[in-house]
Amino acid sequence: MTAAEPEPSGAPETPELAHSEPGMGWTYRLGRTFVAPLARTVYRPIIEGREYVPREGAVILASNHLSFIDSVAIPVAAPRPVHFLAKSSYFEGAGMSGWFRREFFFAIGAVPVQRGAGQAALDALDQQRALLDSGRAVALYPEGTRSLDGRLYRGRTGAAFLALQTGAPVVPVGLIGTAEVMPVGARMPSLRQRVTVRFGAPLDLSHHGAPESGRARRGATDEIMAAIHALTGQELAGTYNEAPAQGAVEKIKRVLPHERL
Repeated sequence: MTAAEPEPSGAPETPELAHSEPGMGWTYRLGRTFVAPLARTVYRPIIEGREYVPREGAVILASNHLSFIDSVAIPVAAPRPVHFLAKSSYFEGAGMSGWFRREFFFAIGAVPVQRGAGQAALDALDQQRALLDSGRAVALYPEGTRSLDGRLYRGRTGAAFLALQTGAPVVPVGLIGTAEVMPVGARMPSLRQRVTVRFGAPLDLSHHGAPESGRARRGATDEIMAAIHALTGQELAGTYNEAPAQGAVEKIKRVLPHERL
């Protein structure tokens, strides 16, 4: 996955993961004990299908993505600790405000990662695999980024690759109303709206084939997105959620078939 040889499964953690060990710190325990119940009391989310989430062992929660608050809604609604990758810039900053923001993200199970394409995307997959190899629950957004128009975009294959590689089941998640609770640009979530979090039945994607097969990854990804769509009923965009191509080379690359992680 990276230029360096991957670590053996018995020692999966990267230095970045060890530094931000979410399951051991006091901030994370505090978040699970107090922040999550408080959020459920204040925001009264409608939670459906929690019984579908395995209580132990590796599992991937694959969700649609509408709002910044999605990464709070899923851990709050899930019946077990859930970890997800967040931009490393969220963990930076000096002074009290920087400390508070950093500890908040640790409290909700976030792990810092450098975001981007190419090697950065592969490194992110390595970090997620390390979490799964240690038996944790990981939340992923196959669309890659937030949908600004409310439609469900085509899934990227990273989540399917991890599922095929690790054998972890995939629980589809449908989020409804998060864009209204905290639209783009809002500083605080609204108390007037309620969020619905729907967990679907776990998917065993092994029948699609080996993780090295592009066809297997694509088929598994399409199955994940179909399950998410069944939970949300969103309009299907039929394309990837990408910014407009800049320059002739990028436009040509978009036209040519290639895999999006």
